[in-house]
Amino acid sequence: MRITPIEIQQHQFKSRMFGYDTLAVDHFLEMLADELEHLHKQNNELKESLARTRTSLEQMRDREKALQDTLMTAQQVTEDLKLNARKEAEIVVAEAHLEGERVVRDANERRLHLVSEIHDMKRQKISFELGLRNLIENHLKLINMDTLLIEEDEDPSPVLRPLISDEDIDDQLDFP
Repeated sequence: MRITPIEIQQHQFKSRMFGYDTLAVDHFLEMLADELEHLHKQNNELKESLARTRTSLEQMRDREKALQDTLMTAQQVTEDLKLNARKEAEIVVAEAHLEGERVVRDANERRLHLVSEIHDMKRQKISFELGLRNLIENHLKLINMDTLLIEEDEDPSPVLRPLISDEDIDDQLDFP
């Protein structure tokens, strides 16, 4: 049975000749003692439950703080990784750009070298053609002179003798 503070204040004992009824007082005191014991146990249980709850709450707050710290660290690491990735990408692009410029420069140098070689070959060709043309023209003049000499039946002039020998004429007349 639960006793409230109001019941304790309003409880009245039967009076007897020498005071209150001792059995009623003893019975009331036993009820009060039982109720106080029950309240004391309940109070201790609530205190223990509160202590466990507070400990659990503190642990959860610690975990929450740890999670927040971890999240902040992860965000910072992510930002750092993104920044590093951007920087590395910029470096790769810059290196690729430099390599591309080097390749273009080398290709232009090679092209200029090839153009120079082509011009040299054209000059050599023209020089060779002119030399060959001059040689052929000189040989034609010599042939024409030989023909004139044969027609005139005269010996070639002393100027041409060192140029034309009888062997040369014989070699030209001998056909295989």
